[in-house]
Amino acid sequence: MMAPQISELERDIIKEILNIGLARAADSFAAIAKDKVLLKVPDIKLVELKDLLQLVEQYADTHNIIQSDIKGDFNGATLMLFSDDHIVRLSEVCLSMLDVQKGELSVMQESLLLEISNIITGALVTQMANILKAHIYGSPPKAPKSQIADSLKDILVHNPLFKPLVFTVITRFTHNYKSVELPLLLFFDSNTLLKMLEIIRTFDLGKNTLTETE
Repeated sequence: MMAPQISELERDIIKEILNIGLARAADSFAAIAKDKVLLKVPDIKLVELKDLLQLVEQYADTHNIIQSDIKGDFNGATLMLFSDDHIVRLSEVCLSMLDVQKGELSVMQESLLLEISNIITGALVTQMANILKAHIYGSPPKAPKSQIADSLKDILVHNPLFKPLVFTVITRFTHNYKSVELPLLLFFDSNTLLKMLEIIRTFDLGKNTLTETE
């Protein structure tokens, strides 16, 4: 399978579409974080499958990973990566917990992480669907208990030759002037990238096509 060809302009357009979606996701997240949230897409790259799995596995031992699959016209997933420190801070801010212990998650804490992933992925997918006029939806988030690579194979193995398009996003939210950063990986397969490019190439770039939709 030939790797999709993507120009710098097209890369910037995809990045801007995602940033619009992430702005809405940030607003939704801020409602439960009770403070300002910033979300941006700083990087877009096409990577080999094995490199993607290595990248994800780097986090597996040190982070709780929440996975939400993106389905419908597009095929992909979001992975939110929560360290012990992230979880302590989120538990204090969002759950008003005191003296939070690191280690095994409580049911309430895991529910919080699932809800954060659900809010961010849901808002992002909704905006992408609106802008690209595509039928896509996020599946309910899950916390894979086995190796994350095994969990991702549902998405990856269907098309073993594809190059995933990987977006790295740093979610930053501040509370009482303390900042917490949450890494987010967002990726799509090559067929999805081709579909995105086909849609983008129909845009009239003389008009302000990329406007946030309700």
